[in-house]
Amino acid sequence: MATTAAASLAGPGGPAQVLELEGDRPADLLAAVRHGLPFTALEAIASQLDLPTSDIGALLGIPQRTFARRRKTLLLSPQESDRLYRLARTFAMAAEVLGSTIKARQWLLSPNRALAGEVPLQWLDTDIGSRQVEEVLLRLSYGVFS
Repeated sequence: MATTAAASLAGPGGPAQVLELEGDRPADLLAAVRHGLPFTALEAIASQLDLPTSDIGALLGIPQRTFARRRKTLLLSPQESDRLYRLARTFAMAAEVLGSTIKARQWLLSPNRALAGEVPLQWLDTDIGSRQVEEVLLRLSYGVFS
């Protein structure tokens, strides 16, 4: 099942769909992240996670004044886009492993014993934290209690 979960990240239900982006080919996604994702991508994942956009901005490490500028220019920086894509990738993986976006949202927002009792979403601000969350999801996909 982990192979299925990993394979689906590039296809239907993957990060591109979560962020409501047009293309889902890796080369297209790379170019979009390097250029900067549209602010609407941040709004899309905020809606799916049922969180205020400002909370997503804080999770991505965007200061409030910069966040206000991004809202006006409607474009994120490449670094912010990369962090947003990482969040979307993990959300898509959670939805695939757990079977629905509702369960994924609930799992990402609930304390998890495998993550020292912390909320998985709070671990997604760094690459190492994201990898740990994805590792827990992979264990779940194999049926290993986490």
